[in-house]
Amino acid sequence: MFNFDDANKKSKEAIDVAVKSYSAMTKGFQAIATEAADYSKKSFEDGIAHFEKLANAKSVEAAFELQTNYVKASYEGFVAEATKIGEMYADLAKDAYKPYEAPVAKATSAVKSAAA
Repeated sequence: MFNFDDANKKSKEAIDVAVKSYSAMTKGFQAIATEAADYSKKSFEDGIAHFEKLANAKSVEAAFELQTNYVKASYEGFVAEATKIGEMYADLAKDAYKPYEAPVAKATSAVKSAAA
């Protein structure tokens, strides 16, 4: 027979798990957005500073060296930032899934015991 109390309890547990997961995702996306905004601001400021140095270069060789160093530093900074944001996305996925680990394990063991 259908038990409304059990159904109510299960739906409350499901909602609690979904809320915890949503909360973790919200925090993770907020951290990623903050990181991306900070990197964009720093990159823009570095570009302005580089342009000022480039405008004050005394020779073509000096300008070429400045440009080479800037491109190298920009590339290295981008790769480091992309790696960091990639790790933040991986952590976000782990944190968002964490609330589901216990219910999934419980359901899996229930299915295994029912099949046996």
